Amino acid sequence: MAETVLTNTGLDRFLELVGGAPEHRGPAFARAAEAVLGLLALRGADRGTGVPEPTPELTRQLLLEDLPAFVYVPPGELALYPAVLGALAARFDGSCVERIAAVVAETAPDFERAMHDPGNLTWHRWYASLLRTCGADLADPEDVRRKLAALDGAPLPDGARRADLMGRTALADVLLTEALTRAYVRDAEEPPPVGPLLTDHAVATGIGRVATALRDRWTAAGLAEQLAGPYAHYAPGPDAFPHLVLADALLDEHLDHHGDPSVPVPPPPAIEAGPVETDADTLLAAVEELAEEEFEPYGGEAPHLLYVVYQRGCSAESVARKAAEYEDWTVDPALEDLPVPVPDGAPGAYAVPPVPELVRLLGTPGLDEADRARLEGPARDLAAVLDRLAATGLVFRTGDAFGLTPRGAGTVRYLLGVRGVAAPDAAEAAAWPATVLVAAAGGWPAPVAARVLADRLHTRVDTAHAWTELLDALGTVHAGTSEAAATRGLFTVLDTTTAPPEALRAALRDPVLGAYALRALEERGEEADPIQVPTSARALHVLDALPAKKGPLESRRAAFDAAAAAWPGGSAALVRAMAEADRHEAERVLGPLGIALP
Repeated sequence: MAETVLTNTGLDRFLELVGGAPEHRGPAFARAAEAVLGLLALRGADRGTGVPEPTPELTRQLLLEDLPAFVYVPPGELALYPAVLGALAARFDGSCVERIAAVVAETAPDFERAMHDPGNLTWHRWYASLLRTCGADLADPEDVRRKLAALDGAPLPDGARRADLMGRTALADVLLTEALTRAYVRDAEEPPPVGPLLTDHAVATGIGRVATALRDRWTAAGLAEQLAGPYAHYAPGPDAFPHLVLADALLDEHLDHHGDPSVPVPPPPAIEAGPVETDADTLLAAVEELAEEEFEPYGGEAPHLLYVVYQRGCSAESVARKAAEYEDWTVDPALEDLPVPVPDGAPGAYAVPPVPELVRLLGTPGLDEADRARLEGPARDLAAVLDRLAATGLVFRTGDAFGLTPRGAGTVRYLLGVRGVAAPDAAEAAAWPATVLVAAAGGWPAPVAARVLADRLHTRVDTAHAWTELLDALGTVHAGTSEAAATRGLFTVLDTTTAPPEALRAALRDPVLGAYALRALEERGEEADPIQVPTSARALHVLDALPAKKGPLESRRAAFDAAAAAWPGGSAALVRAMAEADRHEAERVLGPLGIALP
């Protein structure tokens, strides 16, 4: 039992002091008290009075980190843990009671979420919950063993993957071992008057065995030994997940693109369910083979190719265009995200598209047959890499087009998800609040953003309320930042022919999108009152229509002068209105034209 491992936590004294109250009696309260006092003591709480003194910092860590990592709490017993903290704080001065009560109240919703979050489950916490459901006595190692044997398989909780539980278990093991080691060193350096937490004998048997004893006490007796022995297949470790190497490579790609795993990748249009772990292992084998010398120079780019095509919303990419990028050819940025048509069939051997198609793909006029011939070798090398990936059935190459199959999309999504990258499917993205979806869609390719925003509207039957929610988000998300222009620009990917006219008319008064709404109504031949459109919205519409990067400066300046000539008050008034509405975009567009902002 863990009480014989962690000594001098003050558990017996504490239970004696609070035992008079009915709510403080019974084995469930004692179990909660043992875990709370033990974890506080492990984390370095002052035990000078005989029991650990909770502090706001330790209380927050206990509720949000330690309990969700180490302790299984049966249904109906969650409230006992904050109750133990309150009773413990009452052993100290009045300010301690108030401070701990404030932290408990503040963290209560997050504590409950953390304890029920499948992402926080370890193998030990999960099997303890399964065994209790099966009627096991979690304090009886023999009963735990019998019930474990009777499971005949190990179902997973909804929303969790085996790799998730494995990773969380490995992390919890490290954290508990580190906490035990620090506690022993701390007590050795400054022996506490009440005695050490860990005896020399306990440490001599190994910190790992101490950690095992605690895990058993806090989940189910004997469970750790069973999951490390005869039922190890119920709780596989890292060796069972070789594909996590590929998941790490995809995470690196995502961080290179976005710098933050919480930035969502766009959802694929279709995902085919498959044995994702097996498919991920198959994909890893192909990626590792491609790293061999015979697949140079592009074999090592396999993780990048998988990521970039997923980042495109799984729309097909062009072999020739990608090879041109690798060869440092000029590719029009405006064309990088455009989908590539997938032919119904094509010869197995790769051939670079004809010159006119190459010009369309790259946006580079003046290409000729000599240029096409120069690209032939690199494109064939890249096609060979893609063909090896396609042999898995998870990637396809048809002519010049390549991409992920629906099953491949599911596999890459799994690999991104197990490393914490936000990778929703289409239904999840469509269910997001409008502000969350718009914030994400601003960084997606325009065709993908159009599809996902349309999905959100269609799932809500294109009601006026759904359109108003979305239009409000387009005008407010990232307002005042350098991303505001890209966000409101999402209006142009919407199919406004399906919008209820009342939603567009209501948007006429919007200080950001009013002019966009007016144009949409006019194009539909609908009645609209331009007087309602604010000056800021009209200025933004003009600003967004100016060419910001393309063409010579003379023609870009001419476009501004034409717009200024039609603006009340001329160029000075127009520049002032643009700067007030979106200074970031005004500086970006007008600065190269030599126009200073007020």
